[in-house]
Amino acid sequence: MTLYDVVQVASLGQGFDERLAARYRVLQTWQSPRGLAGFGDELKSVRVAVTSVRHGFTQAMFEAMPALQAVCSWGVGHDTLDLAAAADRGVAVSTTPGVLDDCVADLAWALLLSTARRTAEGDRYVKTGQWRALGQFPLTTKVSGKRLGILGLGRIGEAIARRGTGFDMAVRYHSRTPRQGVPYGYEASLVALAGWSDFLVVACVGGAATRHLVNAPVLRALGPRGILINIARGSVVDQAALLSALRSGELGGAGLDVLEQEPAPATEFAALDQVSLMPHVGSATRETREAMSELVLDNVIAFMQSGKLLTPIALRESS
Repeated sequence: MTLYDVVQVASLGQGFDERLAARYRVLQTWQSPRGLAGFGDELKSVRVAVTSVRHGFTQAMFEAMPALQAVCSWGVGHDTLDLAAAADRGVAVSTTPGVLDDCVADLAWALLLSTARRTAEGDRYVKTGQWRALGQFPLTTKVSGKRLGILGLGRIGEAIARRGTGFDMAVRYHSRTPRQGVPYGYEASLVALAGWSDFLVVACVGGAATRHLVNAPVLRALGPRGILINIARGSVVDQAALLSALRSGELGGAGLDVLEQEPAPATEFAALDQVSLMPHVGSATRETREAMSELVLDNVIAFMQSGKLLTPIALRESS
């Protein structure tokens, strides 16, 4: 029986998979139709596991690998990783922060501009032959000089905020606690932040603690000219309340990279021209995806050499 160093439960692309396998004895369970269920004793020697935020890492996976010391995950979210199980077993966990901040923030702004200026609707308007005279397309919403609210001022939230200052916007934020040393105003109440904002961008973590944090009262406070942008997790927004607010005119518009159920055709949004959608692609540029995979590999190498991860999560705080 082969003794493996690393178990890889999700492919991160051919280049990554080959580079990892060239360095270590890798058990690629993602190639088996049964996944981990297709293996037994082969899992008992592995020190490091490689996964992705899409694939996750469950308590059952931890239980199947008694020698596991570290999990290296591709992606910045950790709502699909059982961090409580990792903490209980003393297993370190890393994600890939920092390298995707700019691209996710860029997409937040693409959605904000698209929703405010109705560029997706305008594209369809021209391409479908509706543009027959100047001045007939509906008026849209100015962006520059407006008020930008951000839910969650982590790395991505800060990148979004910096772009807002470039548009001469006033910026405030809401999080569990105020951030020290940032130039933006803090709102202790999310409803109050929504009431102040022209645009509210969701950039917080997913998971049970933030599920439906953006609910009907928050959307009502944002108001009929307000616009919601979500590049975080679909679970943070009560989608039924969002659809109701959009249909009734209680909310002005929404730009969404994420939905509560993914992937999905989202036909309920089809008739809503004040909505711009993207298929959960905030980090999906060639440059960023390469950097994310590189950071996973760097974390594996660092742990194998020193027993320490480069970008670990504080498990008890996160869980």
